[in-house]
Amino acid sequence: MGGGGTGEPASGGSAVFTIIWFGLIFLIMYLLMIRPQRKKQKELERLVSELKKGDKVLTTSGIFGTIFAIDEERNRVTLKVHKDTELEIVRSAIAARVDK
Repeated sequence: MGGGGTGEPASGGSAVFTIIWFGLIFLIMYLLMIRPQRKKQKELERLVSELKKGDKVLTTSGIFGTIFAIDEERNRVTLKVHKDTELEIVRSAIAARVDK
């Protein structure tokens, strides 16, 4: 077929289309997955930085307790989980503040 390339696709157009397609997929992934996860992480960091003595919290392991002491230097928190039981945990192990 010597019709001047009528049977062959244009390679320049398909490359641009592929780049646009990958960019669109990345944008959708960013909007649906990455952005909400970053927002949630910032909220958790804010919560952990605002903790104070007497706050009732839930740890990532599912333990409820009241903050008894905060050690800023070692980045740890002491939780009172029962009248005579205290646990020392890292601040990042706190998952949520429980409403009083």
